[in-house]
Amino acid sequence: MKKTILKKPKGFIDVYKHKAGAEKDRTHYCPGCGHGILHKLIAEAMEDLDIVDDTILISPVGCSVFAYYYFDTGNFQAAHGRAPAVATATSRANPDKVVISYQGDGDLAAIGGNNIIQAANRGENIVVFFVNNAIYGMTGGQMAPTTLEGQVTTTTPYGRNTDTDGYPMKMCEVISQFTAPTYVERVSLHDAPHIRKTRAAVRKALQNAKERKGFQFVEVLSTCPSGWKMDPVKSMEWVKEKMLPLYPLGVYRDKGDEARVINRPVPIMEPATVWEKLGISADADVDFPRGDVPEQYKKMSIRVAGFGGQGIMVTGQALASVALEYGYNVSWLPSYGPEMRGGTANCSVNIQDGVIGAAEAVKPTMLLAMNRPSLEKFEESVVPGGTLIYNSTLIDIEPTRTDIKVFAIPITGMADELGNTRVQSLVNIGAYAAITGAFRVEDIVSLLPKLFKGKKQAIIDLNAKAVKAGFDFVKENF
Repeated sequence: MKKTILKKPKGFIDVYKHKAGAEKDRTHYCPGCGHGILHKLIAEAMEDLDIVDDTILISPVGCSVFAYYYFDTGNFQAAHGRAPAVATATSRANPDKVVISYQGDGDLAAIGGNNIIQAANRGENIVVFFVNNAIYGMTGGQMAPTTLEGQVTTTTPYGRNTDTDGYPMKMCEVISQFTAPTYVERVSLHDAPHIRKTRAAVRKALQNAKERKGFQFVEVLSTCPSGWKMDPVKSMEWVKEKMLPLYPLGVYRDKGDEARVINRPVPIMEPATVWEKLGISADADVDFPRGDVPEQYKKMSIRVAGFGGQGIMVTGQALASVALEYGYNVSWLPSYGPEMRGGTANCSVNIQDGVIGAAEAVKPTMLLAMNRPSLEKFEESVVPGGTLIYNSTLIDIEPTRTDIKVFAIPITGMADELGNTRVQSLVNIGAYAAITGAFRVEDIVSLLPKLFKGKKQAIIDLNAKAVKAGFDFVKENF
């Protein structure tokens, strides 16, 4: 007997593992927001076209940055507006993959305007889903390039004035002027019939991408009830009454069967050849022999988190740089907290032999928490049997986990005692070396002139003391 099964499409992550705490089971989008609808249409299409495992999604700054919460695909986060550039590199390096650039109007049409124009003009093998809600939604509701004439925003309290602010940008019209794009269409999410048309446009773009038919651009008129200060129902009516007359729906370019398959050669980049061209032998940076590292510390996925200004990124860079000298493969992925409300600065560091599959430390084997919000946010994510180092100078609560190793170290206090809070990054490195046995203090100290190239000797000497202080504290107290 047939039965109906209601489930998430395979294009979605079943449980939102990248989100913290209780948020893992629900969306973060505001009620009435179009992002969730478009996400579902894309996820369903990926499943039906059997491209879930062959899709890489690029998400830049704005509400679109959180696409990685939901899609069960490869993902890169890009700087504001630079998603088309990252998508270009990703597509050219992975010509057998479907690459999606998922962008908002402030991101694509403002700071990323040149990036999208150049990618379209080159006819890159990418799909661009462009969410046009006529506003900077995430960051407070400012005027975007697509903001309507007379529309009130936080930066146009008297309405957009074309004499001072220019006219709304019509991106489908702009993109369709280039020769290379294969498919350009504007659709809307303001009611069920138009959602069905959007569904068809999404599928057509992804099908073309699967067949390597060049540049696909789908502009989606959407709502932002929070930014517009409307309830969801009124926001849908506003799209119909205000946006549709300015942004006509329809197909602006469709080459159809005439679209040619784009096959670009993949550049061959042999690491040894690259090093030689730079005048460096392939193993020039592998200087230090490894000691006896305990098994649990041989494959490290580390999350370093804290406030901006606490040396979070420097700690991560230093960990990766020192590990390189021992011949490990490393990755360093910074995250500056694009969230409008709250969040911490953090970075992910992977240190291991073999291929590093994911740069982000979603399930870290070690958490280095420099402040209380970071401890509260990331403690739960540490794998059982993992390690937690926390800054007891600033964190006045005890960790709740009993299934991980915990090291309370007064990192900031030790740096202050040395005369400069900024050296707490190297206190961290010394503590890491003592806990894991992966680095020798004398090796780290010998690298400081390279890590702090151009700095005065006094700075290098102070950081050397910080390394030793962190190392000695662990050895003496644990």
